[in-house]
This record gives sequence, C-alpha cells and structure tokens, in this order.
Amino acid sequence: MTLYPKLILDALATVRYPGTGKNLVEAEMVADNLRIDGMSVSFSLIFEKPTDPFMKSMVKAAETAIHTYVSPDVQVTIATESKQAPRPEVGKMLPQVKNIIGISSGKGGVGKSTVSANLAVALAKLGYKVGLLDADIFGPSMPKMFQVEDVRPYAERIDGRDLIIPVEKYGVKLLSIGFFVDPDQATLWRGGMASNALKQLIGDAAWGDLDYFLIDLPPGTSDIHLTVVQTLAMTGAIVVSTPQAVALADARKGINMFTNDKVNVPILGLVENMAWFTPAELPENKYYIFGKEGAKRLAEEMNVPLLGQIPIVQSICEGGDNGTPVALDEDSVTGRAFLSLAASVVRQVDRRNVEMAPTKIVEMHK
Repeated sequence: MTLYPKLILDALATVRYPGTGKNLVEAEMVADNLRIDGMSVSFSLIFEKPTDPFMKSMVKAAETAIHTYVSPDVQVTIATESKQAPRPEVGKMLPQVKNIIGISSGKGGVGKSTVSANLAVALAKLGYKVGLLDADIFGPSMPKMFQVEDVRPYAERIDGRDLIIPVEKYGVKLLSIGFFVDPDQATLWRGGMASNALKQLIGDAAWGDLDYFLIDLPPGTSDIHLTVVQTLAMTGAIVVSTPQAVALADARKGINMFTNDKVNVPILGLVENMAWFTPAELPENKYYIFGKEGAKRLAEEMNVPLLGQIPIVQSICEGGDNGTPVALDEDSVTGRAFLSLAASVVRQVDRRNVEMAPTKIVEMHK
C-alpha cells in the first residue's frame, strides 16, 4: 500500500474537535509538517493553549482515524504544538513576586478570610504592592468582602499568552474562583478539577510585580494545600485561630501540616482572631468570650511567633458584609490591630529572608 498526504488528511477530516465542532483539517489544527516514509506517518496537531483539555483525546482520535480509514499497519507519530506560550514550570511561577504567603486555619469559622482580606489591605496601606488569591475553591468569599461580586475579570494577550487580569480594589490585586462560578450554585468539583482551576488562577494571571502575594487557603488540609506548596516557592505560612481549645487543636494540626517533611513550609507565625470582644463605645474594655490568650500559649508551646491579636468589634462583621474591610479605617480598634499585624508580618518575612540569604548565595555558587 502506498501512503500519500490526501489519504491521511481525509482520515483526519473525520475527527471533530469538541471545542469548535469543526474537524481537524477544517479547524486548521493539522500542521504543515506532515511526513510520510513508507508506512510511517508523522505530523503535529496545533492547539490554542498548551493546557487544552482535549489534547490527549484528539491525539488518540487522530491515530485511531488513520488506523481505521487508511490501514492498521500505519506507524503513526503525532506531536502537539500550541499557539500560546506554555505556562511557567512548577516552582518557577510568579518570578516577579518577592514573597508568597499562605494563610491557613485548621478549621472553618475562625475568620481566616477576614484576616486575609484585611491583612492585604493593611499591607497596601503601608505602601507595598499586594496580590490576594482566594484559593478557597468551594467557599470563595473575597468578591463579597471587596464589594466586587458583579465584576468579571477579562483576559489580555501578554507575551504570547492570554492572561487573566486581576481585579484591583483598595490597592490590592484580587482573583477568586467566585468571579467565574454562579454564586447561588454549589461548586461540585473533584479534587483534580479544583487543583487545575487554582493553577490557572496562579499561573495564567497577570499578577505583575508584587511585594506580597497572599493566598487565602481553604480550612483544614486538602489537595488545594498540596497544590499550592507544590506549585509555588512559598516564603511561609500564617495560621489563624481563635483562643478556643477546639480551634487551637486544629491550628496545631495546621502547623504540623506545613512543617511536615513532605511540605516543609516555614511557619511565619500565628494570628489570634476574636481574641476578645470590645464594644465600640468602650474601646478600653475587653471581654474574653472565647477564652483568653489560647493562641498566644500555643505559639509559645510550638515555638512560633504570635504575629497579632485581633479583637471582635461589630464593625469587622459589617465591613466584611458590605465590602469595606475594617483595615481601611486606621482610627478604629480593629484597623489599628490589622496595621500592627501587617507590620509584624513584614518584620517576620524580612527576618526570614535575611536568614535564608546565605543559603541562596551557596546555591548560586554550586
């Protein structure tokens, strides 16, 4: 049997690409590098993005079509190309970001997202370039906390890639899966889908130059945490807890997760949220409704810094609900607390970077 190009192309014209409904030839997905050598055929399929979800299935379908409509004896070699530049390799993402910090909690309901949002705003008020990624795939809250629920991010072509442009508000660049899903519908995704979505928000977005990139992680421990630490070179993690014993038990697990040999992310410190209740009209009064200084004692026990204690004031709840983080108000009790927390985080990160500097120098000379 003699093979010729039209025979191969006719077979490929029977394969339809699900993304457009057109066949591979009609969609101009067959590269002009078709080579025939006896019973061996090689060519490339061109996709828009290197992360095309149909790439593997199209390669298999093209091979099957040639075996079906030409001959089962044909030796088929199919390469893939993409019009867009590939996403940076794992570990090399966000090269323009100086510090990447994960904000975690052992359990839900301790105000981790509130701390993340206000810490981001406080760092921006101190003059730093800040990005905030809402990585809580199944319960995204940042769009509401920043009053940008109706905003829909768009993509721009930058250096050969279509990159998502983060939403900017209060001096913070922000992305959340909440921008891309129906807020009234539950997100029913398996772990792999959630991890892939998170990788896109990290690696396929135009974050630009940042001093601090904060990642609001889901509560507990999950695939999302592993995805983040395996995808990014993290500066460290912050664990949020209330003074309650039940919250502290889970915070201890969170600390152990990050310091585990397989994860190995430094703990920058603990934040004690809801440390006490202070009525707005009596700012000097403190009521320890969830216990007193539990996170402070845990920090001492586990030899990690206590970065800050955040009191409960009614305005902190109102600010989260109406999209105006309390850190914007430097004259409020909680506003001052978050500015103090931001300053503590900066000091701790600077200290760690100084400690790591000799290691980096040694690695450069290897």
